[in-house]
Amino acid sequence: MSPRGWLLFSAMCVIWGIPYLLIKVAVEEMSPALLVFGRTVIAAALLVPVAAARNELRPLLRHWKPIVAFAAIEMALPWVLLGEAETRISSSLTGLLVAAVPLVAVLIARTTGERERLGLQRGVGLALGVVGVAAIVGVNVGDASIVPIAQVGVVAVCYAVGPAILQRWLTGVPALGVIAASLALTAIAYLPIAVSSIPEAMPSAEAMGSLLALAVLCTAIAFLVFFALIAEIGPVRSTLITYVNPAVAAVLGVAILGERFTVGMAVGFVLVLAGSVLASRSAPVRGATFDPAYTGADSTVR
Repeated sequence: MSPRGWLLFSAMCVIWGIPYLLIKVAVEEMSPALLVFGRTVIAAALLVPVAAARNELRPLLRHWKPIVAFAAIEMALPWVLLGEAETRISSSLTGLLVAAVPLVAVLIARTTGERERLGLQRGVGLALGVVGVAAIVGVNVGDASIVPIAQVGVVAVCYAVGPAILQRWLTGVPALGVIAASLALTAIAYLPIAVSSIPEAMPSAEAMGSLLALAVLCTAIAFLVFFALIAEIGPVRSTLITYVNPAVAAVLGVAILGERFTVGMAVGFVLVLAGSVLASRSAPVRGATFDPAYTGADSTVR
């Protein structure tokens, strides 16, 4: 990998590892729906003009149905659920639970078009992943924690289904255009909810800064950097960042917010990571391929 490739790879490992910390700070003072609206409207305002300048919006008109579905499943639903969950559980726990996405993707692939034989390697990988998730959650989960953990579970399913939509219905469609349009659609959908949930008091500088960083750095800039990473090192190696992001989330939650980190969470993450690698090694199951004419390379979206 070239020095530029390592730089882009390292940047994405961090950029998509910090949203959980930012969400945790922001939802202390604003509703999850308002946070989703703020994140998407700012990011859309930045990316839509770029996509338009590249003529990546007009080709989307023929594919509006899968784009709406992608926006709902990859952004609108999981982002509000993440906010809701983090009002009750730590950002580090949230990030580690999301690490199970590759495992969910393998299961989805087996129930859709990729009906491959499970095999010993994948079977062991899925088993390790299940044990790892159980270790992360712990055996002493109180009733108050079941709902947010289930919400993060739905997020993991959404993050696995979203790329499947891209792969099945949006192959050859401009990647940046899809992302920009999805952000705009999500912002429009959340506008009435956000207006009704505006807090009486102005959120603090920390909360507003978290929202701004989430929208600009972790969404708008993140996708531009991610596409540059794909062009530099290819789509397969680019997806390796998804194995590092949860670890970054956990470290930041403990170091900055002073969150509790247990041995079970550490062991569980290692098991989920190992299980994900084993279960998905023989065939990529995450992401979707876009037309290289629009992105400079085959690209995948997490």
